[in-house]
Amino acid sequence: MSTSTRTRILEVAAALVRESPDGDISTRAVCEAAKVGAPALYRHFGDKEGLLSAVVDHGFEKYLATKRERGETTDAVEDLRQGWDSHVAFALDNRNLYRLMNSPAMRTPPAAALESHRILTGDLERAAAQGRMRVAPELAAQMIMSANVGVALMLVSRPATFDDIEVSHRVRDALHATVLTPELPQEQSPRAPAEAEVPTAAARLSALLRKEHGAGLSTAEAALMREWLDRVANARPEG
Repeated sequence: MSTSTRTRILEVAAALVRESPDGDISTRAVCEAAKVGAPALYRHFGDKEGLLSAVVDHGFEKYLATKRERGETTDAVEDLRQGWDSHVAFALDNRNLYRLMNSPAMRTPPAAALESHRILTGDLERAAAQGRMRVAPELAAQMIMSANVGVALMLVSRPATFDDIEVSHRVRDALHATVLTPELPQEQSPRAPAEAEVPTAAARLSALLRKEHGAGLSTAEAALMREWLDRVANARPEG
């Protein structure tokens, strides 16, 4: 009975969020629609923020399931492109839920947002291990997620101004050009400047150390080495 009550509250809250003009809901409305008392809602979710966080995770689960089932391909860069586009598509299909997920009122990030960030970082680490990164995966993940969420929020919240999905593709490609090396093999592309080769090599070695669990170094040695390599990978060119 406990589980069915929680599920009913969650489904009712998700429906109210979807139908709300601005995505906001009240716990009183949820209780009335779910035909439960306020104590039941607070027992299962703690408070309104806990309920809304659960609603986001519930709605985002289908999207994350497709990313989990996708598995890893041999083309990490294409996975990054597809990840960006599917993120924006989800936002456009679930406008209120997406705004809620990224609302300043959500003081604790929903589990769905954290998992999405981990999946992105994993794709970037694979790209780094293939020698495709100009910066360390963690920094690249912050840059990409910030831009991906920003573009998605503008398309969702300012449709009169941001009325063309092409803006998403252009921002995606511009950012990928900043954090990724050229797609052509090195021998087929113009030789990269020396200042670009060192950060790329550092990012690749750092990713390989993570993948190989230190490659013979102690835990402390591996952590220190990765810190140095990430610092080299993330250094901004002088001048």
